[in-house]
Amino acid sequence: MVVTGTYNPYLVALSALVASFASYTALDLGGHVGRARGFARRMWLLAAAITMGGGIWSMHFVAMLAFIMPTPMSFDIELTTLSLVVTIFVTGGGFYVISRQSASPLRLALSGIFMGLGIAGMHYAGMAAMRGHAELSYDPLFVALSLVIATGASTVALWLAFRTTDLGHKLVAAVVMGLAISGMHYTAMRAAIFTANGPVHEAQANASLDQTNLALAVAGITFIILACASVASLFERKRAEEALRQAQTDLAHVTRVTTLGELTASIAHEVNQPLAAVVTNAEACLRWLDRGTPNLDEARRALERIIEDGNRAGEVIRHLRALSSKTETEKAPLDINDVVNEVIALVQRELLSHRVSLRTELAPALPMVLADRVQLQQVIINLVINGIEAMQPVTDRPRELVIRSHPVEAHQVLVVVKDCGVGISAENADQLFNAFFTTKSSGMGMGLSICRSIIEAHGGRLSGSGDVGPGATFQFALPVYRQAAS
Repeated sequence: MVVTGTYNPYLVALSALVASFASYTALDLGGHVGRARGFARRMWLLAAAITMGGGIWSMHFVAMLAFIMPTPMSFDIELTTLSLVVTIFVTGGGFYVISRQSASPLRLALSGIFMGLGIAGMHYAGMAAMRGHAELSYDPLFVALSLVIATGASTVALWLAFRTTDLGHKLVAAVVMGLAISGMHYTAMRAAIFTANGPVHEAQANASLDQTNLALAVAGITFIILACASVASLFERKRAEEALRQAQTDLAHVTRVTTLGELTASIAHEVNQPLAAVVTNAEACLRWLDRGTPNLDEARRALERIIEDGNRAGEVIRHLRALSSKTETEKAPLDINDVVNEVIALVQRELLSHRVSLRTELAPALPMVLADRVQLQQVIINLVINGIEAMQPVTDRPRELVIRSHPVEAHQVLVVVKDCGVGISAENADQLFNAFFTTKSSGMGMGLSICRSIIEAHGGRLSGSGDVGPGATFQFALPVYRQAAS
């Protein structure tokens, strides 16, 4: 006699929730597998396998407990444990293959089939662990359909685990995966046919209650484990973000020092000018004092000029020390025109030696921006030096560099650096800000990438484009300092 079971709708919903939470946690952990190396990679791989495999098994077990038969049922502990081991093993194998850098679409498909068949094996091993007064057989059509769903869901899970980083995408993917895994289970349950060996006696009422309590216990333990894994993943992400920020800071410092080396002539000129003026004024002061009747007024004016030139030399040295030192970011309200003028003073010699004329169009009374002065100097220096170098091959027209600043809508300040050099080719336009991409024979390919990181860290945007005529234009926009805007 064929007997039909019923489902506890609350436990069915709980099983789908377990599957979705497990999928989200596994997708989160899977991202660490692809980035980690050595022992850390193996640990994240193990964590992802246990999370995904254990979560799928928990969902399966909760769903089995949601199935209420009219005859008492129990589970064989050895087969139930085996079903858990199988799903963790096949999930780990699938994650391992697809996390390798050389993973191809063929390997993805084979891994998905391997993992899907393993999950199906887990399910049917769990079904075989059922003990009761009924024989179990299967409808081959629904068995085949459950295998298709299992392999399809597994393939999608593996593909998403190493390609989904956005939180919103990850949540949607987790819900889809949870529903797919649940769909596989309930399709496989639809394939099951239970035939009673004798008269059917209704199960006692407390049997359903026991199943519910056991399902809640399994789900609760699973949620605790998944929550711990999510917290560990969150701490690792924060640590990785901090390490990346520190690496970007170190690289930016190296780039600044390298740039200062290229500007040695300009720096020497900027320092020598006020020092030479100090000597000249000191000699003049001595002459005014050595007269038969010392001219104290002229001597005083000479001393005042010495103080001004000394302060000027000290200011140049202060800016150079700030550019070369390795310090934490210090944001403060700044007038962007002041930063531009400070940079112009440092690159004057480069402009002269390369026969480049500079034209500035700086809008007066610009609103303040909240920024790190040294980092903005680094960005503008990089853009100016790039413009100067882009104009070196030009021989048939004047070499002119233009720097503009003006406010723009949406409470932003825009800085534009425009050259009349060789321009930007179409094939290079999309790669300008990629790390290590350069069109220079001796360039590192990090300048523009670092500049974009700096501007984005300030809440702005940096872009570059080829002009209709000769040359290229780079510009960055920064948000206006709120207190200055109010």
